[in-house]
Amino acid sequence: MDITIEPLNKRPLENQDIEIVERKGIGHPDSICDGIAESVSRNLSKYYKEHFKRILHHNTDQVELVGGRSNPVFGGGDILRPMYLLLSGRATILCGKEDIPTHRIAIEAARAYLEDNVPHIDVNSHIVIDSRMGEGCESLQANFEEDQTMPRANDTSFGVSFAPLTETEKLVLDVEQFLNSKEFKKEFPPVGEDIKVMGLRIRDEILLTVAAAFISSRVDTREEYNRLKGEMKEEIIQHFYPQVERKLRVDINTADTGHSAYLTVTGTSSEMGDDGSVGRGNRANGLITPYRPMSMEATAGKNPVSHVGKIYNLLAHRIANEVAAVSGIQEVQIYLLSQIGHHIDDPAEACARIITDENDTLSELKSDVKEIMSRHIKNVKQITDLVVEGKLNVF
Repeated sequence: MDITIEPLNKRPLENQDIEIVERKGIGHPDSICDGIAESVSRNLSKYYKEHFKRILHHNTDQVELVGGRSNPVFGGGDILRPMYLLLSGRATILCGKEDIPTHRIAIEAARAYLEDNVPHIDVNSHIVIDSRMGEGCESLQANFEEDQTMPRANDTSFGVSFAPLTETEKLVLDVEQFLNSKEFKKEFPPVGEDIKVMGLRIRDEILLTVAAAFISSRVDTREEYNRLKGEMKEEIIQHFYPQVERKLRVDINTADTGHSAYLTVTGTSSEMGDDGSVGRGNRANGLITPYRPMSMEATAGKNPVSHVGKIYNLLAHRIANEVAAVSGIQEVQIYLLSQIGHHIDDPAEACARIITDENDTLSELKSDVKEIMSRHIKNVKQITDLVVEGKLNVF
């Protein structure tokens, strides 16, 4: 196994002057597509294992959410044209002589995901769900089936990750999860699930710009809306200010004017024309980080057996977090490259780029880093089980 460990000759991002980081919350149209794509893949994987004792070939990462039309008003509102959800991609629909109810499984998974995560969408009237999945090409199916003991990579692709998160990155991730938590929703029921948090750090000050969709039927007046925004801002500051070492400023719904407000009927902007697609939002670590290395691969929905665009990004994330915990390491970037047709535990290259503390040298840490990387790569199939069990976040 080729493992390269080299110095990263730069200042840690935490010590640089400017940083930008973003997270699209669970109700954002792009995140809805990611969540549904992954739910469909997970449900298909479970069906395949139950009926055929193994996961069959599929990639359900082609999900499109076409925005509808709505008329949200204080105290009420209506959906004028439903949203449209297209489930595309590829799946095994026939095994031997047995037909597989692929479309039913996919549609049921999408409905259940929406009901659990965007509960103000009425899946019977607010959205049309359509499945148009086909079968994969014969060559990729053959590659998938060739070796089930240790799968072969379905693509020549790379996975990348980094650790640890900076204060700003962790804050952006935590704020969105806080605002979409069950506890917060009990306290602020008018706040929907479509929440985006953009973090900007300039030296020692962090500015969070929060876009939060409000549910129109739960806000009676403009005055109430303004009051709730103020209370929401104070809640964020009170909860997170003690956790950060820098100054913290929060702005909410900055596009509001005297006549407009971020109101929705369902809690997501997709009801009013905002479209969504898989892979256009958060990366595998849950963030969008332009100041960090990133892969353009859509992780959600890809099969968890051989699709290295999914597996290697998740694996790199796990490796990076463990390597970053080694004493003497300030920052690490992990790169994994596959070669199509080769076993997934045999990457063409595995590279760690490391910034060490001032008192430590890279040569003293190489053996520990190599052991961590080698162990994770050898046990790469654990990723498959964790994904199917829903124990790994992919966006």
